[in-house]
Amino acid sequence: MIAHLTVVGADRSVAAAQLPVTSMAPHSILRRFFPFLRWLPYSTGNFRADFLAGLTVALVLVPQSMAYAQLAGLPAYYGLYAAFLPVMVAALWGSSNQLGTGPVAVVSLLTASALTPLAASGSDAFIALAIMLALLVGLVQLVLGVFKLGVIVNFLSHPVIVGFTNAAAMIIGLSQINKLIGVPMGRSEHFIEDIWGVAKLVGDTHLPTLAMGVAAIAIMWVIRKKAPKLPGVLIAVAVTTTASWLIGFERNAVATIEQVAEPEARALLTEFVRTEARIKEINDQIGVKAAELTRLRKDRGELSHEVVTLKYEVDLLRLQIKDREDENRRRNRAIRSFVFERVAAPDGQAHELYAEGRVPAGKVADGHRWRIARAAQGNMKLTGGGEVVGRVPEGLPSIGVPKMSWDMLGSLLSAAIVISLVGFMEAISIAKAIAAKTKQKIDPNQELIGQGLANIVGAATQSFPVSGSFSRSAVNINAGAMTGMSSVFTGLFVLLTLLFLTPLLYHLPQAVLAAVIIMAVIGLINFDAVKHAWKASRHDGIAAVATFVATLAFAPHLDTGILIGAGLAIGLYLYRTMSPRTVILGRHPDGTLRDIRVHNLPPSQVVTAVRFDGRLYFANVAFFEDAILEAVANNPQAPYLLIVGDGINELDASGEEVIHHIVERMRGNGVVVLFAGLKKQVLDVMQATGLHDTIGEQSFFATAERALERIYSREEHLDTADGLRPVAVPAPVAEQRFG
Repeated sequence: MIAHLTVVGADRSVAAAQLPVTSMAPHSILRRFFPFLRWLPYSTGNFRADFLAGLTVALVLVPQSMAYAQLAGLPAYYGLYAAFLPVMVAALWGSSNQLGTGPVAVVSLLTASALTPLAASGSDAFIALAIMLALLVGLVQLVLGVFKLGVIVNFLSHPVIVGFTNAAAMIIGLSQINKLIGVPMGRSEHFIEDIWGVAKLVGDTHLPTLAMGVAAIAIMWVIRKKAPKLPGVLIAVAVTTTASWLIGFERNAVATIEQVAEPEARALLTEFVRTEARIKEINDQIGVKAAELTRLRKDRGELSHEVVTLKYEVDLLRLQIKDREDENRRRNRAIRSFVFERVAAPDGQAHELYAEGRVPAGKVADGHRWRIARAAQGNMKLTGGGEVVGRVPEGLPSIGVPKMSWDMLGSLLSAAIVISLVGFMEAISIAKAIAAKTKQKIDPNQELIGQGLANIVGAATQSFPVSGSFSRSAVNINAGAMTGMSSVFTGLFVLLTLLFLTPLLYHLPQAVLAAVIIMAVIGLINFDAVKHAWKASRHDGIAAVATFVATLAFAPHLDTGILIGAGLAIGLYLYRTMSPRTVILGRHPDGTLRDIRVHNLPPSQVVTAVRFDGRLYFANVAFFEDAILEAVANNPQAPYLLIVGDGINELDASGEEVIHHIVERMRGNGVVVLFAGLKKQVLDVMQATGLHDTIGEQSFFATAERALERIYSREEHLDTADGLRPVAVPAPVAEQRFG
């Protein structure tokens, strides 16, 4: 996923600081459970460097984490919760000294895509599911790390990750366009349809919102080009937040459905509220029936008539909820597309809302364009200006065991596995890129444990799933971080923000957070990597392109896209191994054995020499047998078959059986089978099964040249006790006939 990592200032002093860490042997048991002890003894120089690096990363992390929380479908301040303890825990129990953990774009988008079909974004149910998802991700990663199963991530090949990352970056960027221009985007089962809906509303762009977003992008771009050492994200946030406060960027109001004068909008709102109430009623019914179901299972058994009937009723109720939620999702998109003008009512106490351009003659609008931001129980929140972050709760997140919804466990488990693997692959790629500069040894399984504990602790403090961040890791090492204490300092600075600085974030425009995300993901788009994969291997290129297309097509269900890509990559690999390269060999003028087709060599009339380049296992034994029989049939006058096996790295039971069958069949036809260059692991299988003794020691040679020397011996005939067929071929004639 990570093509390169530019590290400025990662000089020999940083590298030297890492070397003693890996060579310290005392207290190995303690360090196994407390890997942060490797930082000891902790010098004053390290403290100063880590403190400054931690502060620098925090200046980037605070606004970035709030943006990624919104990308995940959560209120912005949940990003601060995810940037607090998880950052510190991952550093303390991970293996990399400079890896920066926290909210990241791809994992945030995967979180949103997994939860959007299950609950409304930003709702209490959505937040609870996000916290539960973080717990599941942490448990999966922790189990993989404890049992040293980090190699499982290899099932996600690099081309698949490249294709997924490019598609995810485009989806992330496009998903922020509506916030950048200030128009609503409804959520549906098809991301492309949502984007098209936004494109049709471009004419309704809220110009002040667009100006805020463009200004933030311009500030970050200029600083990145002209003064990359400055915290561009923080400067953009500070400037635009101050401007938002000065000009009164936010404008909100409340209204009731009765105040809506537009008949179509009022009907949609009425149905929306009525359906929301019905969904709540059905949920209450499910809760009652679920409790009754638990009791009946205990009293009468899982297969009793009453339990089966009640399960059927609960399933029907859940289907009703899904249908009604889909209906309300469509209604919400339609409601948010309305633009209203507000007119003071005759009593002066309330306002009437008319569709834009339909204000009756004689009535004067207030001069603002209003949209319905949220409707619930007959009341509506209206927005007539730019969207801002709003109130951020002060203080620490509440600490407690996350609520588990066993009904949702099945729905979340597959997403948790995908997020665990993708997040870990991103983290370990970054850690290895840093280690290439610092010469530090990285333990993938320990990194899994660190990431898993970070997500588990995060779930206990209201965090959504987190992972290693490329951009913040680069900032961390460029700022001179020497140990993981830099991340501990970063978490402490986030803590200070939560305790004392949250009021300053109220007027932060949502468009600026969108701009932060867009600028962050631009660097993830790398089509050159897809092109490179295509050049390296057509199959890898196909896997990358297929993953890219599938991820876009199935968005917002991104896990489907990456699973399709991973499955295709594994399938193409198996397809390649089912028909490995098989070469008929001939003697080249320079004395070496070469492919007779490539070098246009005549076939030998004495020996058919075949080289098999690949594992010999159940999937390709039929191909191997057909290739051998075809080679012998095409050269029927040759009394010898030489199988050159220096390319065979593995032999399973199916392969052993086929070799046995070929030897017996060739002997029955008067052809002597010889083997050359077989590797130890292949010979071990033959010896274990007795096939080696059946064929005979005299039929095995270390190299093909020795086998040919034996075949083309100057003697009149070979020793019949060896089981070889007599051959009366003088050596000079034999060399000439072999080419």
